[in-house]
Amino acid sequence: MTSKLPNVGTTIFTVMSKLAVESGAVNLGQGFPGFAMDEKLSNLVHQYMIKGFNQYAPMQGIPELRKIISEKIHSCYGHRYDWSEEITITSGGTQAIFTAITALIHENDEVILFPPAYDCYAPAIELNGGKPVYAELRYPDYHINWEQVKKLVNHKTRMILINSPHNPSGTCLSESDMLELSKIVAGTDIIVLSDEVYEHIVFDGEKHESIARYPQLVPNSLAVFSFGKTFHNTGWKMGYITGPTHLMTEFRKVHQYNVFSCNTPIQYALADYLQDSITYLSLPQFYQQKRDYFLDKIKDSRFHFVPCKGTYFQLLNYSDISADKDVELAKKFTTENGIASIPCSVFYPDHLDEKVLRFCFAKEEETLTKAASLLCKI
Repeated sequence: MTSKLPNVGTTIFTVMSKLAVESGAVNLGQGFPGFAMDEKLSNLVHQYMIKGFNQYAPMQGIPELRKIISEKIHSCYGHRYDWSEEITITSGGTQAIFTAITALIHENDEVILFPPAYDCYAPAIELNGGKPVYAELRYPDYHINWEQVKKLVNHKTRMILINSPHNPSGTCLSESDMLELSKIVAGTDIIVLSDEVYEHIVFDGEKHESIARYPQLVPNSLAVFSFGKTFHNTGWKMGYITGPTHLMTEFRKVHQYNVFSCNTPIQYALADYLQDSITYLSLPQFYQQKRDYFLDKIKDSRFHFVPCKGTYFQLLNYSDISADKDVELAKKFTTENGIASIPCSVFYPDHLDEKVLRFCFAKEEETLTKAASLLCKI
């Protein structure tokens, strides 16, 4: 049998998590919160289960949830998506991304990506006969070279896939970045797919530059969001996607056969929970406290770092500590030093190694204190 993804094996997240468990290491590798979600939200889910909201939801998502999402986006970013035609509830952000690519990418279409990039992007493109085209971002600022992007665009370019706040670098696109992107796609049929799952985890008083802020981008763009990242329940796999009717129509054609519909009682619970905007507007302060706490605890270590601008990931450069390749050193730190991370070379197609490891600080202070102590001993 010929594999459709011959170069794909077990993900580094699985490898490092297994190694962390076997070694009893503090796991700051895989990106999920190490604390409980709001009990109010879980109680709401239970209430809707008891009330009998346990059968299939509409394929697009329940109207109540799509309506409050439309209001939320308008309040945060200024654009009002039509709740009926332009918003679809999905089984997490990854499913939304995969479905969008499946619906819109044809054989030999090119999609511009910006490594280091989330590892689901390229395989989804390749499975659908498309070709990933890379504009690499480099340590320490991971800034997009828009002149390079202009040179990559040609008649085969079907999509540009952006991610801000950015995983794994923790950087954020600026207003000038979005304006440059607008110029590049103006007058073309290029679709922008914007991965915005960390939209509310932005620090130092900065604002998230959503696609929805830019009227010139909205007409041919899709944006992906995640309840799991926002409400500390990644295992629920709940998210949503927004976009103009002509793109959403194609998205739903695939979505209906991909998952059809998403968890019903959770949708009703989220519709209620989102009525209080403090549930998501308080996130920047909540996570910035954790970032600052973690960085203060490791300030005397031998690692170099630039404080992340968003997400709950912090990159640490170990070039003053070792010349080892990042994958091997990440494993060594896990088994010998008791601290697990993710090597950043795995996010590059050519495995570019800049001696950088990714650490997740979405943990309780006790865990961060222990992790920092281990890092300072290295």
